[in-house]
Amino acid sequence: MGKTIKIDPITRIEGHLAIKVEVENGKVYKAECSGEMFRGFENILKGRAPTDAQFITQRICGVCPISHGTASVFAQEDAFSITPPTNGRLIRNLILGANYIQSHIIHFYQLCALDFIDIAAITAYQGKDDDLLGLRDWVNAQLSSKMLYPAAPFLPRYDTKYVENAEINISAIKHYLEALEMRRIAHQAAALFCGKIPHASVFVPGGVTEVVTIDKIEGYRSIMGKLLNFVSSSYIPDVIEVAKAFPEYFKLGSWKGNYLAVGVFPENNEKTQNLLPAGVLIDGKFSNIDKSSFSEDTGSSYFSSGSGLHPFSGETVPAAHKNNAYSWLKAPRYQGKPMEVGPLARALVAMQNPSNPLAKEITKLASTLNLEASALVSALGRHAIRALEAKVIAQRCLEWISQLVPGEPTFSAFTIPDSAQGVGFMEAPRGALSHWIKVAGGKIDNYQCIVPTTWNCSPRDDQGTAGPIEQALLNTPVADPENPIEPARVVRSFDPCIACAVH
Repeated sequence: MGKTIKIDPITRIEGHLAIKVEVENGKVYKAECSGEMFRGFENILKGRAPTDAQFITQRICGVCPISHGTASVFAQEDAFSITPPTNGRLIRNLILGANYIQSHIIHFYQLCALDFIDIAAITAYQGKDDDLLGLRDWVNAQLSSKMLYPAAPFLPRYDTKYVENAEINISAIKHYLEALEMRRIAHQAAALFCGKIPHASVFVPGGVTEVVTIDKIEGYRSIMGKLLNFVSSSYIPDVIEVAKAFPEYFKLGSWKGNYLAVGVFPENNEKTQNLLPAGVLIDGKFSNIDKSSFSEDTGSSYFSSGSGLHPFSGETVPAAHKNNAYSWLKAPRYQGKPMEVGPLARALVAMQNPSNPLAKEITKLASTLNLEASALVSALGRHAIRALEAKVIAQRCLEWISQLVPGEPTFSAFTIPDSAQGVGFMEAPRGALSHWIKVAGGKIDNYQCIVPTTWNCSPRDDQGTAGPIEQALLNTPVADPENPIEPARVVRSFDPCIACAVH
């Protein structure tokens, strides 16, 4: 007999996401993702000056505001026919690169490592590290507490299998603490060029308002070197140890899906070449992006209209009591199909060119783990690709920082036309992000954002086709319905950001 399991909320993600799965014979046969709030950023933007958009849209998310700010100025540059100077392009890449690295680090350690690493192993720690000793005493106190719900972030936890090797657990827990410092200094590196994190104030169409100095170059270079060392010596090895302990997760969390990457980290001022390239994979066949192929369905969403519209004509009209709806997320589609976005999609597109630096790292890791590259199309594969991506980005940031030229301009002057429209394509750490702007009378007439988690956590579309996570959850085993960690591990491998998705 089947059983319904609802995990509400999914913890250790950004925002409020509920997952409902139907389980029969110990496996998921149906799933629903539900975003549980409405925010209405797109409606807030109507009637405002276009140059307000890059500041307002950053407030969509405190984790990836840089991505929204960059996508917004990209959209305006497309609409107003602006090309930034080289310094402006490089500074944007350096800010975004630091933001990517902190996001990937915190996703693995603070959000997902506790799905695999046994925090209880710290109770037997007998070393001399003061931080670990303090954590040991804190965890022991929580475990002995008579409170019904001990304090976060470590407890309560699922009663399930974790990494068994005590030494690996202790090492990963130490890195968990170090990751907090790595996130701090990554923010510091970005702030050297954007003033503050989150919600940077330097983004303008045509570049950035920051200037280049030798002190900023050397400060950034020093921090990025530390981040690269942590990624190479701690992050990637920890992911490999988890992979060895949980090989079954190279078979879970996959789906016979389609993949979209819109390109990120421009290597030229015209944005025609990217470190991580753009492309679409549908039924395994690669093609370039067609801007006319985007649409959003609202049949299962709490919106009263706008189903099937292209984002330039998109509508955001809430309908909280709509029948047969179950999510505040729309259902983005490309050529009418659901698309997975994120590190896995970026990797599959990058691998179309074996000389791409990310493709090379993936080939090396697959060899290390004795896996076919296709095994990375999985829950654990998404974690592994993030770690490799962090390394590739850190290495490239150290090259970009050397290309900055003090005294050279960082932005291009521009004027806002009376009417225009444009799209800003860019990859947030969680996946493909696009901002679509229409200007009339010099003001924003329509603004639509299609964000990564709206793709991945989308509900069923008007044809009843499930979204990527809903499909990736199918056939996931659930050993204990009272401890449904397996579906939670699959969902967290996508790094959902529901604050973004319900913008």
